Amino acid sequence: MTSPVPTVPETPAELARLRASIDNIDAALVHLLAERFKCTQQVGEYKARTGMPPADPSREERQIARLRALADEAGLDPTFAEKFLNFVIAEVIHHHEAIAASD
Repeated sequence: MTSPVPTVPETPAELARLRASIDNIDAALVHLLAERFKCTQQVGEYKARTGMPPADPSREERQIARLRALADEAGLDPTFAEKFLNFVIAEVIHHHEAIAASD
């Protein structure tokens, strides 16, 4: 005897529309991050060629302050925005260190 296939309730139209918007925004975020990392890759290559250190703490501080202000203006928790940027910055520095080590 086979088990009956469970039925999945239909997603209400409003929820489906909202989820589709979220999916589109997520895709845009991924593409924007990819573009950002292409630019930071070029920065890392420049820094390696010119002997600059992989990290720039004063630039990072300015960027964090700027992003916190933008987040606040946009109604996004500035602490969350800072955590997100710190994560991105750490990854960028890791890439810059790898580029510098490969020269």
